[in-house]
Amino acid sequence: MIVEKINYQGWANCYRLSNGVVDLIVTTDVGPRIIRFGFVGEENEFKEYADQLGKTGGDTWRIYGGHRLWHAPERMPRTYAPDNAPVAFEQLDDGARIVQPTEATTGIAKEIAIYLAPDAARVRVIHRLTNRNLWAVKFAPWALTVMAPGGKAIIPLPPRGSHPKDLPPTSRLVLWAYTDLADARWTLGSRYVMLHQDAAMPTPQKIGASAPDGWCACVCNGHLFVKRFAYDANAIYPDLGCCVETFANDTMLELETLGPLTCLAPGEAVEHVETWHLFREVQMPITDADVEHRILPIIGRIRHQGSV
Repeated sequence: MIVEKINYQGWANCYRLSNGVVDLIVTTDVGPRIIRFGFVGEENEFKEYADQLGKTGGDTWRIYGGHRLWHAPERMPRTYAPDNAPVAFEQLDDGARIVQPTEATTGIAKEIAIYLAPDAARVRVIHRLTNRNLWAVKFAPWALTVMAPGGKAIIPLPPRGSHPKDLPPTSRLVLWAYTDLADARWTLGSRYVMLHQDAAMPTPQKIGASAPDGWCACVCNGHLFVKRFAYDANAIYPDLGCCVETFANDTMLELETLGPLTCLAPGEAVEHVETWHLFREVQMPITDADVEHRILPIIGRIRHQGSV
């Protein structure tokens, strides 16, 4: 693995991590953020907000782009604690760790550890939240990835059944007050929910789900980005039971995973792990059949690589 300090998009103190197949860039002037991920020498799979790149300081939260760590459920102003200040960078034998000072407004400390596979387009991302308050706090780790424009999110539903054989409910599909299922960006199939980002449609859309299969994905510009994660059927998840959420507006699409709600005593921490995979030459799906034909075989192969 190569680790080098670079100036990226106006931030003087960034670090590039590469295994020769994919590379990531983390910021340390602000964060913790992974601002870039992609094949070496190719486009960023993540969205970057050009008018915010290189900025630091201030008490207003900025999206910046890239990948970030929050704590759920979403609340104003707690969730939007600014991450505009420097973070610590620590190189590890096979990765790196970026650590944010404790948030002054929440008493929660954030850190992200990154481990690259030796020679594959695969990254293990460990999100860690620590309660630095003098009292217990209940929240869930929440990993949000701002994908480049033009992509389509894919959320798998649990296996379908039949009536009257399968009478009890088996999963959750959660809507927000602004969710409009008549919006043309949604594809509601029998096995998959898909959301397509469209620059001509500015109205935000969001949906959440319980996804026991432990994966979600985004297809954009012929590339497939997959997140794998652990799902606990006995745990209580935020947002009425969501472990996966996706959001889109006219600038980007977010692919989000969440851990279970956890009550942390002072000094305790909780971790949420994602494994990222990136593939070339994957055509954007339109129907459930497309997902089954083009994407599910890939999901099957990466499952043989072990747990997240």
